Amino acid sequence: MAHKSPGKSDRNGITMVQLFDMFPDDEAARVWFEQQVWPEGKRFCPRCGSTRTHECSHAKSPYRCTDCRKYFSVKTGTAMAASKVPLRKWAIAIYLECISLKGVSSMRLHRDLGVTQATAWFMLHRIREAWADEDSVPFAGPVEADETYVGGRRKNMSNSKRRELAGTGRGGAGKAAVVGVKDRATKKVRAKVVQNTDGKTLQGFVTANAATDAKVYTDEATAYSGLPRDHETVKHSVSEYVRDMAHTNGIESFWSMLKRGYIGTYHHMSEKHLQRYVNEFAGRQGMRELDTLAQMQTVAAGLIGRRLMLRDLTA
Repeated sequence: MAHKSPGKSDRNGITMVQLFDMFPDDEAARVWFEQQVWPEGKRFCPRCGSTRTHECSHAKSPYRCTDCRKYFSVKTGTAMAASKVPLRKWAIAIYLECISLKGVSSMRLHRDLGVTQATAWFMLHRIREAWADEDSVPFAGPVEADETYVGGRRKNMSNSKRRELAGTGRGGAGKAAVVGVKDRATKKVRAKVVQNTDGKTLQGFVTANAATDAKVYTDEATAYSGLPRDHETVKHSVSEYVRDMAHTNGIESFWSMLKRGYIGTYHHMSEKHLQRYVNEFAGRQGMRELDTLAQMQTVAAGLIGRRLMLRDLTA
């Protein structure tokens, strides 16, 4: 008798066998990506927008625009632009990023795809561009808000570094601060790396992402005192974690997933690129209810209009 696999029973996943059946070669991957980039079925130039295009015999760019006379491919105008990595490998990388709740390390992708670790690292950062949240519409709520600190554990620090942080009185000393909100209705999360956790910073982020009539739940941190929203707190300092509907368990669960990814997958997230990792986890959280194929389509469509140069990552 067959048994159901664990997880959401109403979500349709894709097995590895099904994935390779979908993308047996680069031609199949090209057709799939073109369906995401040109969903209406009408190819257009990514530079000038003209639909007056035609196929050509160019080795790397199989299409040419009659109006601007430029050659292009399905990669042009996306975060994959100028990449020499075959489209089939891009599709597999997107699949792995979608199904891995704690992320995919560049070392694993390097082994799975047969590319260099540096190429895998660059590919993953390009895929994260699809999750760069530009949605400015505030959550209707109820909303949970909280902050956390991301960085190395003290037991892994040198004695001199521990002495430097000793007596600061803050568990987040020497770490990067991240503030986030989770909308209970949509289960979506928005999070941002911040330079400090004072009231102006935290309340500014919350009010920008929670509608004026949204109910907001936080812990008792003084930084949220006077928050200009319908605001209720739980007192963690006295071991109060849930009181009726008042709790921050949802956003704290998100922090837990982010930190499991830090510890178990990436082992280190540099502060320089931390926002990209935060975007990745928030983006994946926002589409967890979708079927795997729909997740892949969402990410592929999110790459359109993005541009990320290696020099920008390594500067």
